[in-house]
Amino acid sequence: MVDKTGQCLCGAVSFIAVDMSDSFSICHCKMCQRWAGSAFKGVSAPTDKLTVSGSENVGVFKSSDWGERAHCTKCGSVLWYRLTDGPYIGGTSLAIGLLDDSDGLTVSREYFVDYKNSADVLPDSRQQMTEAEVMAMFAPSKDEV
Repeated sequence: MVDKTGQCLCGAVSFIAVDMSDSFSICHCKMCQRWAGSAFKGVSAPTDKLTVSGSENVGVFKSSDWGERAHCTKCGSVLWYRLTDGPYIGGTSLAIGLLDDSDGLTVSREYFVDYKNSADVLPDSRQQMTEAEVMAMFAPSKDEV
């Protein structure tokens, strides 16, 4: 178990998660694909040990009889999935991309692999670019300055 902090894209919603899992899950169901734009990568934290700042900016959507999904109402960032009924109630699955530091987290399981999108399979031959390379790509040319 680890303690982590995180926030949405605009910073209107931030959190501290105490006793968060050190592994995460990936869900490929169609609801997650439509909600997150791809598979949802979530790390579980006990709901009662999750402190959220900016909760007035959290929008909640009841997506099924047993769960709800949250997003930032200012920037639209996907925040979390939370079970509201059933045997696994009491945990919040935080979007891993919100974490200030996700080092040390490992994937433990995938759900709905029969719905896995081919876009989630990364070929070894793909081009990979660093932050510096991407920033250089978008830098204005000397003629534009």
